[in-house]
Amino acid sequence: MKVSIITATYNSEKTLRDTLISVEAQTYHDIEYIIIDGASTDGTLNLVKQLSSRVTKIVSEKDKGIYDALNKGVELATGDVIGFIHSDDILARPDIIESVVKEFKRTNADLIYGDLVFIDRDNTKKIKRYWRSGPFKKSKLGLGWAPPHPSLYMRKQLYREDGLFNLIFKIAADYDQMIRVLQRDNISVTYLPETIVKMRLGGESTKIENSVSSTKEIIEIMKKHNINWRLAIFYRKFVKLLQLFQKA
Repeated sequence: MKVSIITATYNSEKTLRDTLISVEAQTYHDIEYIIIDGASTDGTLNLVKQLSSRVTKIVSEKDKGIYDALNKGVELATGDVIGFIHSDDILARPDIIESVVKEFKRTNADLIYGDLVFIDRDNTKKIKRYWRSGPFKKSKLGLGWAPPHPSLYMRKQLYREDGLFNLIFKIAADYDQMIRVLQRDNISVTYLPETIVKMRLGGESTKIENSVSSTKEIIEIMKKHNINWRLAIFYRKFVKLLQLFQKA
């Protein structure tokens, strides 16, 4: 089973080193690693060439934002399964992709997701918050639940059918994409109760200044998918608060 991993970069030199090393260290061998760069002007591309022997495709050109870059990566991917690791995130363990593949083979699932931890931006060994996803129930979608996108690995066929990111959404297109896929009647979903990704706080998706814009987009997406947005937003905020008290 080939796994395509996609990283979108733009002037990511300060954080990309840890990302590349975490992919390079994976014990699973059949990995296609794709870098989609937004025409960086720093040392991003040089870092990729220096640190990663696993990169199979690099595209560097101006794009319309991160979701445009991720769509390009999906179109280029030839793996059976596709996942994403952002340029300031770290795969949790050297054997985590191997663990994901074993679960795909065991369950024959269409989509597998796991847990995520938020780490300090400068001290990556310091865990700030835990995100335990829990088992999948379609009813949870009505509460605004979705798995952490960086922990999600999905068969390419689903991207072909209905999985590309809607560029109307600049911050929460991953949430829209996951809801579209997870609402399908014939979807087979498996929860892997392991930490798959370590996410740095302070990235675009976790910046405080983006929270208002992000919430507006999420509400728009909820309305689009006939989710009771008032209840769902409250539930999401409550779950985020609980994450602060969770331990390993």
